[in-house]
Amino acid sequence: QVQLLESGGGLVQPGGSLRLSCAASGNIFNSKSMGWYRQAPGKERELVTYITSASNTVYTDSVKGRFTIWRDNAKNTVYLQMNNLKREDTAVYYCNKLGAMDYDSWGQGTQVTVSS
Repeated sequence: QVQLLESGGGLVQPGGSLRLSCAASGNIFNSKSMGWYRQAPGKERELVTYITSASNTVYTDSVKGRFTIWRDNAKNTVYLQMNNLKREDTAVYYCNKLGAMDYDSWGQGTQVTVSS
């Protein structure tokens, strides 16, 4: 059974920082590229960044230089450090395997709200 548990979201002012964590069950984490996705109100879920099993990383242009993804394979956990947050980063953030589809299992996500 796939289990994904995201945490670390919250309310932060523009320019602030948050660190998200995602604990994943082994069957989805092991030897797989993992990604952070987000869904803003009224928008489609989008892939923000991902990390390969070899810890190579890719970021969407809007978060380059502000977000950092890394993984702890011993803990089956992937992290997302978000700095210099902007209002447009407001969304529910999810983690999942790279290429996850709507019909795949997803966690409950963690809400990130950037507002003054």
